[in-house]
Amino acid sequence: MAGGSFLIAALRARRHRKGYRRRRKIKRGVDSISSLPDVILQHILSFIPTNLAIRTSLLSKRWRHVWCDIPSLFFDDDDATVRKATSINKTLSLYKATKIINFHLEFRTSLRQDITPEINRWIEFAMSRYVENLCLEFISPYPCNIYKPPEIIYINNPYYTQEMVKETRLHISDIMTPVSWTSLKKLSLHGFSLSDESMAKIISGCPLLESLTLRGCDKLSFLDLSKSLRLRTLEIIINLWYPEQAQIVAPHIHYLRLINRQFSSTIVDASSLTEAELDISFGLLRPTFEVDFIQDMALKMLEKVKNVEKLTLRGNFLHYLSLAEVRGVPFPMLKVKYLTLETAIFRYVIPGIERVLQNSPDLKKLTVSAKNCNTIPENHFDNYLKREGLNPDQCWRSKDHGVDWNKSLWDVSSKHMVVSLVELVLKNTKSLDKIILLRFKFKDLVPPLFHNNNVSIVLR
Repeated sequence: MAGGSFLIAALRARRHRKGYRRRRKIKRGVDSISSLPDVILQHILSFIPTNLAIRTSLLSKRWRHVWCDIPSLFFDDDDATVRKATSINKTLSLYKATKIINFHLEFRTSLRQDITPEINRWIEFAMSRYVENLCLEFISPYPCNIYKPPEIIYINNPYYTQEMVKETRLHISDIMTPVSWTSLKKLSLHGFSLSDESMAKIISGCPLLESLTLRGCDKLSFLDLSKSLRLRTLEIIINLWYPEQAQIVAPHIHYLRLINRQFSSTIVDASSLTEAELDISFGLLRPTFEVDFIQDMALKMLEKVKNVEKLTLRGNFLHYLSLAEVRGVPFPMLKVKYLTLETAIFRYVIPGIERVLQNSPDLKKLTVSAKNCNTIPENHFDNYLKREGLNPDQCWRSKDHGVDWNKSLWDVSSKHMVVSLVELVLKNTKSLDKIILLRFKFKDLVPPLFHNNNVSIVLR
C-alpha cells in the first residue's frame, strides 16, 4: 500500500511539472519510475483501487496499457448501479492478464435485482482467469436481500488458496450443488444464511482447509470439523440472530477465537487447542438479561480451554467470570502460561481477574491491555445482585486486596489504578516472570515505584 501511495504522489508531481519543461528538467527520481519494468509497476498498481490504477494511463503513453496486466482487481463503490456495472464491464473488456491473484468486489448498499446477473458475470470472469483470492463484500442495510452466486463459484479451481466471501446482513440461499475447492486453505464467510447441510458441503469440499472464519452464519446449529485434519485456526464471531446453543466439534484446531453472543455456541471438542481468545457479545437490543445462563456458558467455555498455553480474555467475558466469583461458583484450574486481559479496569472485572490468576499456577507472563471491550451496562449486574438480596458495594470489593475499585469506566485515577492492579497481580500469582501493561496513562508513574526482584514489570 505504501508503494502505491508513493507512486501516485510521484505521478502527480510529474504531471504538475509538464508545464514547466521549457524552464526546468524533469528530476531523475520521476524518470526512474517510468523506467521500471512493467511487472514492478503492475505490482505497485495492484495495491490501489483499479479505477485509480486506470487513471495512470492518462499521464503518458508509457502508462497507457500498464494497468491492463495488473495481478489484482479492486472494485469498491457505495452503489451497485447500472452506470457502475457499465464501467466495470468496460474495464474487464480491456483487461489482458490471464491470471488474477486478487479479485475484490465491494458495494455498500442494497443489491438491486438488475445488478446481480452482472455480479455473477464478473465472478465468472475472475474464475476464468484462475483467481486465487476472491473477496465479495456486499454491505447491505437490509437483512432481506437474497443473493445466489453462480454455480461456477463452487467448482474446483486448482489455483484457489483463499476464498474470502464477506457478507454483512446479506442472506445467501442454501448451496444446492457439490462444493469442490480442493486447493483452498483459507475460508472466510460473513453473514451467510447457510444450513448445517450447506456448511457440511463446503467443509467436505475443502480437504486442505487450514483457517476458517465464520461471522454471523445465522442458521448453523452444528459445526462438525472433525474431518478437517489440516484445520488449525477457527474464528467464530457471532451476530445477534445466531441460534441458541450451536455445537462446535473441532478436535484438530490449535487456535480458537470465539466471540459468543449471549446465547450461542458451545464447544463440544477442541482437544488440540494451544491458544484461545474468548469474549461474549452483549446485545442491547435483547430485552432479557439471563445472567445465570450466560454465566454458566462462560464457565463451560473456560473449562474447554483450560489446557491452552496462551489465553486471551476480553472485557465482557471477565464481567461474567466476576459475577461467578461473587456468587461463589467454582472455577476450573488453568494450565495457561501466557495470559492476556483486554478490558477496562474497574470493579466489575476485578473478582474474575483475581480468580483466574489464582487458578493459573503455571502463569509466566501476564499482559493487561486497558482496552475498553466492556459493553455491558454496569447497572445490569448491580440490579441482578440486588434482586438476589446482595449488596453490590460489598460484592465487588476485592476479597484479598480490600481496594475500593472505581465504579465507572471513565472514573479512573491512573496512578491509583495501576499500582493497585500490579499489587493485586503480585499477590495472586506464584510463578509469574513478567507483567506488561499496555494503553495505560503513565504520566504519574515511574518503574521504580514497583519493587519486586522476581517479576519484570514493563510499562508501555
